[in-house]
Amino acid sequence: MKKNMGTIDKLIRSALAIIVAILYFTGQITGTAAIILGLLAVVFLFTSLIGTCPLYLPFGLSTKKE
Repeated sequence: MKKNMGTIDKLIRSALAIIVAILYFTGQITGTAAIILGLLAVVFLFTSLIGTCPLYLPFGLSTKKE
């Protein structure tokens, strides 16, 4: 897959995932909210690591500078 995420995009996604993890482990979020936000955080981390966002592809979006 072609990389379509820039550095700032990756940093923001990683920061949001870390914030969700902190909120979960400190007990600030629980139940359904914790599950949904946890799954979203995992997706954010995964897309940040591979540098590709599948949702950007159909729209032809890219935050990566050429």
